[in-house]
Amino acid sequence: MSNIATVLARKGNSFVSVNPEQTVLEALQLMADRNVGAVVVNDADTYHGIFTERDYSRNVILKNRHSSETKVKEVMSVNLPEIKPLDTLNHCMQLMADHNVRYLPVMEEGKMNGIISITDVIREKVIDQKEVIKQLKEYIQG
Repeated sequence: MSNIATVLARKGNSFVSVNPEQTVLEALQLMADRNVGAVVVNDADTYHGIFTERDYSRNVILKNRHSSETKVKEVMSVNLPEIKPLDTLNHCMQLMADHNVRYLPVMEEGKMNGIISITDVIREKVIDQKEVIKQLKEYIQG
């Protein structure tokens, strides 16, 4: 069964990041350019949080703030539960459900190691299920 390290190995552990001082508009442009729904907020090697499309809709649009004037640090998600590379997919899914989030930072020895989305988890679960089905078919067929 897969773990978070397996997911990162398959998708790559690189992630898109912005500085906390950048504007929401800059972050959104980067997200659109890279076709991602979230960016890691960090400066140098310090992780601060994650900025998501949900943060934009709830903390900028609904509060009538201006994307070109609002800093990412003012509206990003902070204090998200962290996962480790050896954590299971089930643990990751449980954290996402318990905290109602779609993205989790993967941390190792206090450093950002990647980001996992609910889409990544679902994709890996589908791969796991296909492998189980294949093994069962091979077993049955002898």
